[in-house]
Amino acid sequence: MGAMKTPGVYIVEKNAFPNSVVEVATAVPAFIGHTEIADNKGKPLLNKPKRITSMAEYHTHFGGAPAQVFTLTAKTDKVAILPEQKTFALAGKQYCLIPGGKDYLLYNSMMLFFQNGGGPCYVVSVGDYGTPVAPDKLQAGVDTLIKEQEPTMVVIPEAVRLGSGDCAAVQQHSLMHCGDVMKSRFAILDVFDGYKEEEECIPQFRDAIGKNFLNFSAAYYPWVNAAVVLETDLNGKYFAPESKDLLVKILQPDLDYPGFPAAATPAKDKKDVAPKDKAKADIVAGLLALFDEKSTPDAETISTLHNNLIALSPTYKSLIDDMRYQLNLLPPSGAMAGLYTMVDNNRGVWKAPANVSINSVVSPAVTISSQQQENLNVDIMGKSINAIRTFIGEGTLVWGARTLDGNSLDWRYINVRRTMIMLEESLRLACKAYVFDPNTANTWATINSMIRNFLTGIWKRGGLAGASPDDAFVVKVGLGETMTPEDILEGILRVTVLVAITRPAEFIEITFQQQMQKS
Repeated sequence: MGAMKTPGVYIVEKNAFPNSVVEVATAVPAFIGHTEIADNKGKPLLNKPKRITSMAEYHTHFGGAPAQVFTLTAKTDKVAILPEQKTFALAGKQYCLIPGGKDYLLYNSMMLFFQNGGGPCYVVSVGDYGTPVAPDKLQAGVDTLIKEQEPTMVVIPEAVRLGSGDCAAVQQHSLMHCGDVMKSRFAILDVFDGYKEEEECIPQFRDAIGKNFLNFSAAYYPWVNAAVVLETDLNGKYFAPESKDLLVKILQPDLDYPGFPAAATPAKDKKDVAPKDKAKADIVAGLLALFDEKSTPDAETISTLHNNLIALSPTYKSLIDDMRYQLNLLPPSGAMAGLYTMVDNNRGVWKAPANVSINSVVSPAVTISSQQQENLNVDIMGKSINAIRTFIGEGTLVWGARTLDGNSLDWRYINVRRTMIMLEESLRLACKAYVFDPNTANTWATINSMIRNFLTGIWKRGGLAGASPDDAFVVKVGLGETMTPEDILEGILRVTVLVAITRPAEFIEITFQQQMQKS
């Protein structure tokens, strides 16, 4: 208050309580990839982070799923197929379905995210479905997040669609962004070729990822067989036009119409054709019409044809099942971002995001035993990879909670790293209120009280370990304690905070021993 010069009564208000610390959001992932459109009411969203809270908002701003077509082709040594992918025999030859064009993974990963408890997130569109997946575009998408304060995780599912080296380059770039540029974000990584057996992809991933900022990331293996694409979402339009003749031949044993695969006109012109054959001939005509450029069947006609083929042709059903398998084979990063959000909201960021089931997932792409997981969880170089496993009666569970810096006693666990990020960011933003305040004992006491109140609240909720607040944390600030007289002359106020963050009980040992009979 200024000097009192006029006689009278003056009111002086003093704050009784220090400023409070607002806990920052911990589970706001940023997804980077290709979308159908990128529009916000006429304004382009290309390479611009956009906050959304649901798939409905995603559809409004970024469109729908990519249109995928499959080519039915002869299986040869040069044709690579996925594990468990079906083959189809005809006249002693094996045939398989090969997806055409680029397989963009962002849309289905977003579906997994929201189906596993996801909430607010950011989406960065780096191109439409007509542009190829490129490492420089994905890296540029990561860089657009520098000006955004809210995102806490980085997810790039389409990185695995690049080559091994380019995928590693994009993932290293995201690690640099999280651990060096921002120092407040966590990267969820997918293993390149993670649908293959462990020995085929894990050593390659560990060699390629490098060693920088590994404590700001976690990786998950294997990929998952999801259930985001349903049988009802597929139909004959998913076959490439060049597959028409071969598709008709493969379906011939199931649709044994005498004039097959000719057009259905004989059935319409001849009165002696059996009703059953006429029905099959109509199905054949409808199937051929799908590939006719002059024909534009409506959605109801296509759906009716698809249902009839499913009912009459086991081979057609197998083809559709194989399409669904390939479209649902997804890297797990999208689902894990959703689980991080769900666990944070229900238990807190200090709870390890493990021993939780994954929704909309049928099974892991590769079955892992306890013995096989030993090499994933504990590595001589410390690059721990979290396993996704199936347990009888429990479903598909996340069975690991380590960062890629598995040998570090400080940053071994995901929840420790993410809890520390939350504490650091919350206190950093709260202390901005005291920038340029006098560097005196009153300011030190206010800051000390503010931080202690915040950490006490975290301790009461189970985020810090200790029987009492004094066991859980220590706050130091003041001359002779954290600062020297020279620090004060230079305008530096130093605060030291020690916290005991809870760690997961990763290994539980129960000892049994026989004792003598007592009665």
